[in-house]
Amino acid sequence: MKNIPLGKTDLEVPPIAVGCMRLNSLNLNEAENFIKSALELGLNFFDHADIYGNGECEELFANAVQMNSSIREKMIIQSKCGIVPGVMYDFSKEHIINSVDGILKRLHTDYLDGLLLHRPDALVEPDEVADAFDKLEKSGKVRYFGVSNQKPMQIELLKKYVKQNITANQLQLSITNSQMIRNGLEVNMFTEGSLDRDGSVLDYCRLNDITIQAWSPFQYGFFEGVFLNNDKFENLNNTINNLCEKYNCSNTTIAAAWILRHPAKIQLISGTTNINRLKDIYSATNIELTREEWYRIYLSAGNMLP
Repeated sequence: MKNIPLGKTDLEVPPIAVGCMRLNSLNLNEAENFIKSALELGLNFFDHADIYGNGECEELFANAVQMNSSIREKMIIQSKCGIVPGVMYDFSKEHIINSVDGILKRLHTDYLDGLLLHRPDALVEPDEVADAFDKLEKSGKVRYFGVSNQKPMQIELLKKYVKQNITANQLQLSITNSQMIRNGLEVNMFTEGSLDRDGSVLDYCRLNDITIQAWSPFQYGFFEGVFLNNDKFENLNNTINNLCEKYNCSNTTIAAAWILRHPAKIQLISGTTNINRLKDIYSATNIELTREEWYRIYLSAGNMLP
């Protein structure tokens, strides 16, 4: 497995991040075994958020690894803040700082490698975000900063005030949710795929050395379900299964390899808590689909080439 750079930092990270959103579906022993297996694979990048399990996922994670300074040094831990579920988004200085303090307490650690702002806040005051980032950086509580689900102009607004580099942007991306790729192919057309709904965020992130972190890499729609082994996507699954025979791997591996094949050096966020499925995702790091295979999968998902 070859690591990739995280934004403009000097930090090299695995191309697979272990998403911890569903970690609280495991008991303590199961969580311990899952995290241990991830580390044995070299997958030491863990993605959290303060809303995952209302904080339970971070607490369980810390207890499962028996967090101490020695184990902490072997991990890269990222978390997110800014969502008050069902109420609002909050990027105020007070909320960001208090959220980080809560995250650190639950994770039993003194610092985060990364902090992302979790979904855009319509009432964002970027000077407050800048103050919060400065305080967190100077105190050593957060080393790197990023965003989630943000468009280029929203990031540009932040950059006007924030002196730290924006290292990452978490965006939904899968074979079936590939609008950021489609609008770059169906240029100057009147097709559905030509609509630029994200401000050309894929190209923007590449131009600015911002690592795209792909969430829900096996989902279609907005949490409508998994496209693998789904009758709604018969052509896509047939194409993937044919490639499974060539590469002697699972369909999960091929679906993950499709994302990793993109030259943007996208970091895939796995959302599984199943050790065998995590191993299948990891196996994608050893497969490089050909250009023709990548496009064959893209077309079989119902996409077009002009």
